[in-house]
Amino acid sequence: MDLVIRGARLVDGSGAPSYRADVAVRGGRIAEIRPEGDGRPRPHARRSVEADGLALAPGFIDMHAHSDLALLSDPDHSAKAAQGVTLEVLGQDGLSYAPVDDRTLAEVRRAITGWNGDGADIDFDWRTVGGYLDRLDRQGIAVNAAYLVPQGTVRMYVMGWEDREATPRELDRMRQLVAEGMEQGAVGMSSGLTYTPGMYAPDAELTELCKVVARHGGYYCPHHRSYGAGALRAYEEMVALTREAGCALHLAHATLNFGVNKGRAPQLLALLDSALDAGADISLDSYPYTPGCTTLVALLPSWAGEGGPEAVLARLRDEGTAARIRRHLEVIGADGCHGVPVDWATVEISGVAEPALAAYVGRTVEESARLRGEEPWAIARRLLVEDRLGSTILQHVGHEENVRRIMRHRVHTGGSDGILQGDKPHPRAYGTFPHYLGRYARELGVLSLEEAVAHLTSRPAARLRLADRGLVREGHRADLVLFDPATVAAGSTFDAPRTLPVGIPHVLIDGRFVIEDGKRTDVLAGRSVRSASYTRSAGSAGSVRSS
Repeated sequence: MDLVIRGARLVDGSGAPSYRADVAVRGGRIAEIRPEGDGRPRPHARRSVEADGLALAPGFIDMHAHSDLALLSDPDHSAKAAQGVTLEVLGQDGLSYAPVDDRTLAEVRRAITGWNGDGADIDFDWRTVGGYLDRLDRQGIAVNAAYLVPQGTVRMYVMGWEDREATPRELDRMRQLVAEGMEQGAVGMSSGLTYTPGMYAPDAELTELCKVVARHGGYYCPHHRSYGAGALRAYEEMVALTREAGCALHLAHATLNFGVNKGRAPQLLALLDSALDAGADISLDSYPYTPGCTTLVALLPSWAGEGGPEAVLARLRDEGTAARIRRHLEVIGADGCHGVPVDWATVEISGVAEPALAAYVGRTVEESARLRGEEPWAIARRLLVEDRLGSTILQHVGHEENVRRIMRHRVHTGGSDGILQGDKPHPRAYGTFPHYLGRYARELGVLSLEEAVAHLTSRPAARLRLADRGLVREGHRADLVLFDPATVAAGSTFDAPRTLPVGIPHVLIDGRFVIEDGKRTDVLAGRSVRSASYTRSAGSAGSVRSS
């Protein structure tokens, strides 16, 4: 044996009661599990770790991550590794960096600078899904990564930023790109249906793309059309769409926000239970916080985004068009703001791309307006234009009772939705998984420890169809986390969002320590995790740059 962990409280990911055991690792896999008191000799290994009652669990799986560039630019990646995360699912919210041509790559980099930075230090030497995953493998990464084909990027590739229905030929090309992405290892497809240009797609188009995903055994992961006004209708839309397509559904950051949805989680869960009982394949993820996080430009009405970032800036500079945008935001309720008139007191600037605008960070738009004797719209418009759409925000619009209800659901999983950019990013990026364990399991008892671990391990592994991850079982990969149930907690707060967690001394990927005695090692044990439909010939072809 390479390693034995002795005397651990084994929380195996199944949800079953924990028990004390020794766990031995050989060749990157769990070789033996020896329950305490079973009468057999304890296993021996070249190295041993005395757990002394620490909990041993499968590595946590982040079902909604925005580390698409961070994994390449930041080999340390303690933001996730220190939480016990051993696998992240990338390509979220319909916008990422493959598949692309040169034009699309330039535009998507610009569009989601607020999520991931501009990647100025990265050689974008791929153009396909397979090429991106190959790059992760060649370089070596901190944690494992799976990928979703981003539907908005696909639409941008084929149709640009046009708000119209696809022609039959364009739809065929989008089907082809999705199929190629799935064959090259993607686990499904994502959408961002409050983000341009993906939100321009009608349901019929999404249904056709979901049929392609279903044929390859993947799932559809939508950020759907509203988490505010009409949120329940938006959830119903996704359930109906995937039912028609015969595609599995995973609901991204499933929540109900804004005043119109206070206390409405039971209605959402009843909708999902009805569909599940009728045979639908549905899961969801959420983060254990009430504020959301996105970009300031995302709040704008969809018509303002047609034509891409430069067209948006031109509209904002034009007085008449800017006044129309303002009316949609403040009076009508823009679709980018989920159909709810914006309350600038809830919109906090969390990061800017332009250093000269740093004084706005950490304040709400309303607060900055009051300090400067201006109207909130003047502040928002200035930030949008002078920061060239690069500002990120926290939006304080959630409800604690909804968060707790949803996390108890039978198909719930954990996802950080962690945006790592900005001077004051959302603490969920650095704290989601210990916050589940410390706050919601130990302190509040919303979930038992065993339930919480199952939500973060075996349930996401089942959605991803990973037969050898998500459980502590003999023969499974040795992606493991040792933590102290009595002290584990998120260190990150809204005031200090990059503080690392406490109570997680050891994290292993394939039996190799990426966190040891609470410190990041120099091990890059992560690799791409590809779908069952992946074929090596397709993946190898993906490393070829194409335009």
